[in-house]
Amino acid sequence: MYLSLNGVPIGGKLAWAEFARLASRTGFIGVDLMLEAAMAEGVEPTRRLLHELNVRPAFANLPVDFRKDEATFRRTLGALEGAAPFCAAIGCPRMMTYIMSSSKIPKDELRRTYKKRFTECASILARSHCRLGLEFLGPLHIRKMFPNEFIWKMNEMLEFAKECGSNVGLTLDAWHWHHAGGTAADIIAAGKDRIVVVHFDDGPNLPPEQIRDDRRLLPGEGVIDLTGFLKALQKIGYEDSLSVEVFGRGLKEMPADQSAKLCLDSGRAVLKKAGIAES
Repeated sequence: MYLSLNGVPIGGKLAWAEFARLASRTGFIGVDLMLEAAMAEGVEPTRRLLHELNVRPAFANLPVDFRKDEATFRRTLGALEGAAPFCAAIGCPRMMTYIMSSSKIPKDELRRTYKKRFTECASILARSHCRLGLEFLGPLHIRKMFPNEFIWKMNEMLEFAKECGSNVGLTLDAWHWHHAGGTAADIIAAGKDRIVVVHFDDGPNLPPEQIRDDRRLLPGEGVIDLTGFLKALQKIGYEDSLSVEVFGRGLKEMPADQSAKLCLDSGRAVLKKAGIAES
C-alpha cells in the first residue's frame, strides 16, 4: 500500500496537472485523480503525465449524481460510459462515492432506490473491469442531520455493496470506521476484494456528540487505532492507496506545498510505527 495526495487538504487551489506535480515533488507515490480535468486532457497525455512524474492514480470520484431525482440520475449516468474506460486505460480502475448516513427519505425507500442505481453503475463499470467503493459516514451529527437514519455501519454498508454487484465494495475511511465502531476484525472479514479505496486520517478524543466531520487530525495526531487499521489491511493483502483526507486543521489555509508535506510526513510516520513499508 502507498500514500496518495488528496485534494481536500489542498483546498482545491491547484489545477489537475499542477496537483499531480505537487504529489510528485512532495514524494507521494500516489495522487487522487481529478477525473473531469484528466479526461479533458485525454488518455495518452494523462498516462504520459503520470509516467513522467512517477505517480500512480489512486481513484476517481463517481461522476454520477445518484442523490437527486431519477431524471438527474439518468442524465449523469451517461458520463460513466466514457469515464470507466478512461480510468481503466490510465491504470485507475477504482471509483468511489460517499453515502449520507441520514436522509429526508425513509430508509427502506432510499435503500431500494440506491440499490437500483448503484447496480446500474456497477454494470457499466464492470465492462471496463472497474470497481466502486461506497463510503459509510459514522459521526453522530451526520446520522442526526436528517429525520431518517440511513446506513452508517461498516458491515451493513458492506452487505449493501455486495447486493449491488460483485465489483462493488467499500471506501474505508479510518475516521468513519472509528466513529461507526468498526474493528480490525471487520476489515479482515470484508477481505481484499471488497476494500476498494482507503482514506487515511485521525480523530480527537472527544465524546460522540462533540465530533464534527470537518475537524479531523493528521494520521498519528489522534486516538484512532491506525496501527490496527493498517495491520488489518496488510493481512488481507490490500495493495492500493492510502489517501490522506484531512478536513480542517487549517491545512487548506496553508501553502499547498506545506500542507502536502505535512500529510506525507504524518502518513509515513504512522506506517513506520505499524512496521509497514510503502510499495
